[in-house]
Amino acid sequence: MDDLSRRAAAVFKALGDDNRIQILDILKSGETNAQNLLTSLKITQPTLSHHIKILCEAGLILGRRAGRWTYYSLVTNGFDIARTYMGQLKSAGEGA
Repeated sequence: MDDLSRRAAAVFKALGDDNRIQILDILKSGETNAQNLLTSLKITQPTLSHHIKILCEAGLILGRRAGRWTYYSLVTNGFDIARTYMGQLKSAGEGA
């Protein structure tokens, strides 16, 4: 498996969970902190940390420390990886 495929798999895995999709939906409105995410999702802090870690590793969100809070926002890295991978698949399918 090449690097693009491996990175795309991480993105698709991150997108394969309802809680992580809800986190991304919340972040569409802009940056927010973990406390606001916890309140909106009604999940435990360890569960949120698990989901945040997967989203960060996939390049879909980024955390920024400010005092005692971490603020999260969407980033494009993971989405660009998925788009590139899907484009390669589309091109390969069109050639068949």
